[in-house]
Amino acid sequence: MNEPIIEVDGVSKSFDGGKIPVLSNATLTIRERERVALWGVSGSGKTTLLNLIGGLDLPDTGSLRVAGLDPTLDSCRLELRRRVVGFVFQLHNLIPYLTVRENMLIPAVAVKTPREEAETRLAELLGLLGLTKREHHRMQDLSGGERQRTAIGRALINRPRVLLADEPTGALDEATGDRVFGLLRELAKEVGVTVVMATHERRFADACDQIFRVTAGVLEEVAA
Repeated sequence: MNEPIIEVDGVSKSFDGGKIPVLSNATLTIRERERVALWGVSGSGKTTLLNLIGGLDLPDTGSLRVAGLDPTLDSCRLELRRRVVGFVFQLHNLIPYLTVRENMLIPAVAVKTPREEAETRLAELLGLLGLTKREHHRMQDLSGGERQRTAIGRALINRPRVLLADEPTGALDEATGDRVFGLLRELAKEVGVTVVMATHERRFADACDQIFRVTAGVLEEVAA
């Protein structure tokens, strides 16, 4: 049995000075290399939980551990974002005037990865993502699916242990969404990364190892 890599214990989050509760007493454990779905409708608290795990936001109460790091501590957050966690967003947040290769290499440049190592990793990911022939194309020349695959590559370039994906198929048509989700599943196995995906689609949740339903900020595990 793989060891736990993400532990969330009694975490709550609200906004506007507590007037808007978003997450209530959330508790979960995720093991290395699992594919886990946070399933629920828009506004249920899925994205907030992802942001807390990734250190993009801070909880009001409760504790978190991600690969042994505490996302609530300033001393841990930079290391968490640079080396441990990769993010894929619904709107890919790529830089439009840069090429596929340039977008994917940004995180490697940020952590000063040696050039040869970064180039080797880039070539590997371009092959896995089916983007080798698109390496020097800018974002306006790509389809929606190709842009999202580029975003996945950017998230994986620094070999993170955890990939946090926030509705990665939400802005895509059904067929393209199916292909992107299938790719995420295969990448989890191929590169050994833990995937935590927020989704409103039960069919994607059913294909994961664990499902946590999020309803009005309340988290409950359901049978996968």
